[in-house]
Amino acid sequence: MRTVETFPTLDDVNAAVAALRDVAFETPLVRVPSLEERTGAASAYVKMETMQRTGSFKFRGAYWRCLQLSPEERIRGVVAYSSGNFAQGLAAAAQLLDVPCTIVMPHDAPKVKRHKTESYGATVIQIDHGDRPREEVASEEARRIAINERRVLLHPFDDPALVAGHASLAIEVLDELDRLGAPAPDDIFCCVGGGGLFAGIALGCRVKGVRTSCIPCEPMGYDSFRQSLLAGKPVRVSGHGGTLCDALQATRPGDAPFEIARAAVLGEPATVDDDAVRDAMRFANDTLKIVLEPSGGVALATLLGSGDKFKGRNVVVVLTGGNIEIASFGQLAA
Repeated sequence: MRTVETFPTLDDVNAAVAALRDVAFETPLVRVPSLEERTGAASAYVKMETMQRTGSFKFRGAYWRCLQLSPEERIRGVVAYSSGNFAQGLAAAAQLLDVPCTIVMPHDAPKVKRHKTESYGATVIQIDHGDRPREEVASEEARRIAINERRVLLHPFDDPALVAGHASLAIEVLDELDRLGAPAPDDIFCCVGGGGLFAGIALGCRVKGVRTSCIPCEPMGYDSFRQSLLAGKPVRVSGHGGTLCDALQATRPGDAPFEIARAAVLGEPATVDDDAVRDAMRFANDTLKIVLEPSGGVALATLLGSGDKFKGRNVVVVLTGGNIEIASFGQLAA
């Protein structure tokens, strides 16, 4: 197993932050008094990655990873699998850097995500996964294409460069709080699928030298990160449980994200059900006037359902994405 020393350093994170500065959006960090009233938190902020380029955090890591391609690899192009948010982030990054891009998507991925991926110039190949976990079937097809077409296979989360790119989010949060004269957060709530963003946030906190507790938040039935922590190594869950959170259906955390995250300060893992996710979507719409996709609301759902567990603490919640058709949002949040 790889050691932490082989993973991104402060210099790597700073390089990613600098490269993303004029390309990715520095999304708002907003204090939410009503969230403080409901939870008793001393301060509660939300990081609105719903307003990031392509509508989710995924662009950060995708762009930085594409910058690592050699000139010859850029000509050959890239291929990846994704249910939608990484697809859009990678497609947009590849378009900006003039890199041919193919994305394998499950046939039941949200149509809005497929259409937006195609709008960035990527070739989308849909696959039917039958009764198998869709991410596993899609990944097999992506590997086949990479071999047959000599494209560079990019993983949607298990890649140290992606993690370094996502660490830019944590750097933005910590720098903005410092500018405001506010303390570093005691806790950061972040959803976990394969763990790329969560590891990036943990990495950002680690290289900045803060003792912030990073809390992994997962949908019920897809708690592979929690179970991996209990086992002390990445383990796979069945992935057969139903969930609204289409972007968080990875059945196993990536090796790199898991090891990077374990080197940081971790809070108690949390799982939330669909009703809690719907409550978070309604809260964000009513209070912040923003639309969250279900996966984007898992971290918020965790804090909203925590009672007074975080009373008196300074907390930050990452709202990771808002890629959902308005009709679907209305049905889910009603």
